[in-house]
Amino acid sequence: MKNRKTIYIAIATLVLGLLLGWMIFGSAAKSGQAEAHDHTEETIWTCSMHPQIRANEPGACPLCGMDLIPLSTDSNDDGNPLEIRMSPTAMQLANVQTSIVTKQKPIKEVRMNGKVKTDERNVYSQSSHIPGRIEKLTVNFTGETIQKGQVLAYIYSPELVAAQEELFEAQKIKESQPSLYNAAKEKLKNWKLTENQINKILANGEIQEQFPILADVSGVVTDKRINLGDYIQKGQSLYEIADINTVWVLFDVYESDIPWIKQGDQVEFTVRALSNEKFKGEVSFIDPVINSETRVASARVIIKNPGQRLKPDMFVQGTIKSQLDVNEEVIVVPKSAVMWTGERSVVYVKNASSDKVSFLMKMVTLGPSLGDGYLIKEGLEVGDEIATNGTFSIDAAAQLAGKPSMMSPDAGKGHSEITIGQKEKDALSPLFEAYFTLKDNLVNDDFKPGISSAKQMFETLNQVDMKVFTGDAHDFWMKRSDQLKSQLKNAAATKDIQKLRIFFEQISEEMILLLKTFGAMDKAIYIEHCPMVNNDKGADWLSLESEIKNPYYGAAMLKCGEVKQVIK
Repeated sequence: MKNRKTIYIAIATLVLGLLLGWMIFGSAAKSGQAEAHDHTEETIWTCSMHPQIRANEPGACPLCGMDLIPLSTDSNDDGNPLEIRMSPTAMQLANVQTSIVTKQKPIKEVRMNGKVKTDERNVYSQSSHIPGRIEKLTVNFTGETIQKGQVLAYIYSPELVAAQEELFEAQKIKESQPSLYNAAKEKLKNWKLTENQINKILANGEIQEQFPILADVSGVVTDKRINLGDYIQKGQSLYEIADINTVWVLFDVYESDIPWIKQGDQVEFTVRALSNEKFKGEVSFIDPVINSETRVASARVIIKNPGQRLKPDMFVQGTIKSQLDVNEEVIVVPKSAVMWTGERSVVYVKNASSDKVSFLMKMVTLGPSLGDGYLIKEGLEVGDEIATNGTFSIDAAAQLAGKPSMMSPDAGKGHSEITIGQKEKDALSPLFEAYFTLKDNLVNDDFKPGISSAKQMFETLNQVDMKVFTGDAHDFWMKRSDQLKSQLKNAAATKDIQKLRIFFEQISEEMILLLKTFGAMDKAIYIEHCPMVNNDKGADWLSLESEIKNPYYGAAMLKCGEVKQVIK
């Protein structure tokens, strides 16, 4: 009996253990399965320039070839609705990097291109002091190095032959007519014959028919101007000789950079032919005149050139670091952090208080460009953490989420509407129909029908009775219709389809503003967007269908774009 009771207790204990084990480990398994399911949830990949593209795996966009990026699915209901969240995976793939905003002494870095040139002060023209014919050339090619006193050529001169005859005749009456003898010697010296040459002629007792031309200076022949057998005049230039033991480096300075460069600034530069070396010099002169063709001024640096390693016309690249004239430290951010959008400049600030990674677009006012950075006048504070790399990926994610971005700064902020009735909508309906006709002609690349539809839209606009609009609607209509008339008039007068598309962008902006302000029309109207128009600044248009047919590119890129909004 006792043994049976022990068996019952053992069985009960076993069953209880199995039950507890199932409850603990079974729920953990389910949790693990749920977690595994979360991790294996399929990621959607899209293109930052063509958000309508969706794929189940990474790759290239079929429209533009750009790498696809993961589409963030994080919600932002518990934070700032204008912030854009990015998952750690998306940030890693987009190589997003951030840095803390600090103040520093601003240093303007000016990069310049230039050339090595001969020092104009060390360029000489070797001339002949004797008229005659070149009988022999001992220096007969450009680039040859010569030394002072070296024989450059031999010349036959009838005038010098006659002068030697006079010298011999004067020598015969030297005792009785010493002044005549001295005058004959001086005549030869005027042709730059030395005392030793004259004494040698007298000692030989023979007339010398060929006389050497001696180098007046040492240097390199940069221009040879004579050939064997040439007849030359007294004073004629035979060679150009330059001393390149000292050279000039002339840097091109653009007009916008001239205020940052002054005499005495230190320049560090490299030479393409000597890529492993760095040279330093000081600006000794800045050209006071700007070249009318190249629109640059020259900044001169004088460099000693031992071994003549720097050769005239070598290309150089230099940098000057100029201290800005400010008395205090200022905020400076890397150029990679700033996104240009015309008059607006945009940075993305990381939300440090969020439990997840999120960014908020901020408008900033820029100061001078500092080479690799910008001085920030307004918009940022010390301690802000900003994205310094991967900013375009963040902006693309903001566009996809319909939040403020560089392309659409007003997204997500709402729009003030003016209520109108059916009478006003009926008055506007023909204007929208005319607009859609113009849009379809541009989609089909039809220029002449496009001009005709622009003219028709202009006439339709003139036929809209402004009296049907009252109150705020009247004031708004009068202002916008005047703008629309001006744009349609320009569009109707253009002679080129590309210019017509430029005016169509302005026309579309006005029509979208009318639609958003007055509200829905009798038909559903789609606001569609192409991010590649206008040098990647993007542009919108209206359509009666959700299928993308791009009026800015036509057949060249018909499917480029996305639906931004539907107004039903």
